[in-house]
Amino acid sequence: MGNQTIYFKRQPRIVATSTIAGPKECEGVIGRYVETALADDMFGESTYEKAECKMLSHVIDGAISNAGFKREEIDCIVSGDLLNQIISASFAARDFSVPFLGVYGACSTMAESLAVGAAFINGGLMHRVVAATGSHFASAERQYRYPLELGCTRPPQAQWTVTGAGAALLSDKGDGIRITAATLGKVVDFGVTDVNNMGAAMAPVDGIIAP
Repeated sequence: MGNQTIYFKRQPRIVATSTIAGPKECEGVIGRYVETALADDMFGESTYEKAECKMLSHVIDGAISNAGFKREEIDCIVSGDLLNQIISASFAARDFSVPFLGVYGACSTMAESLAVGAAFINGGLMHRVVAATGSHFASAERQYRYPLELGCTRPPQAQWTVTGAGAALLSDKGDGIRITAATLGKVVDFGVTDVNNMGAAMAPVDGIIAP
C-alpha cells in the first residue's frame, strides 16, 4: 500500500517470545511481564558488553525453547543492538550456527527485525525466524554519552537506556499474534542536539508492526 506499508498475505505468526531485564527495569510494572528478572545487571559477567551479549543469547535460546523447537530448526536470526558494528548481536549469533542477518535501527531495531523476518516468511523463503534485540544501560552510556567510570553527573531529565533483551520466534504455521503488515519509517531530522534528551529524538514513530 503506497511506498511505505507492506501487507503480508501469509500473515506470519509470533509463536513464542522470551524476555530478560535488569533490576531497575523490573522494579516497576514491566517486571510483572519479564520472563527472566535479573538481580545483577552484570548477569555474572565481567563487562557490561559481555552481559549484553549474554542477555541476547539467553532470549534467543528462550524463544526457540518456548516454541518447542531446536536450534537447527531455525532458518535465520535477525537481530541488532546499539553498539558499534552490532557487536552483541554478532557475538550472540556466533554461538548458534544459524544464518544471521544483522540490522540496526536504534530504538526501532525490534520492529525492523520483525519486519525483515516476516518478509522472508511471507515470501515463502523461510519457515521459522527469530527476531531479537538487546541493550545495556552502561554500554549505551559509553557508546552515546560518557562512560560511567568518568563519574559524570546526569541531569534529572536524562533518559535511561534499558538493560534487557527480547526475542520473538516467527513461523509460517501455528497459533499466535499474526503480523499482517509493516510500515517502514522515513528519516526525519528534528534538530535535537541534546545528548541527554534522546526521548525527543526517539518520540516520532520510526517503525511499526501491525498485529
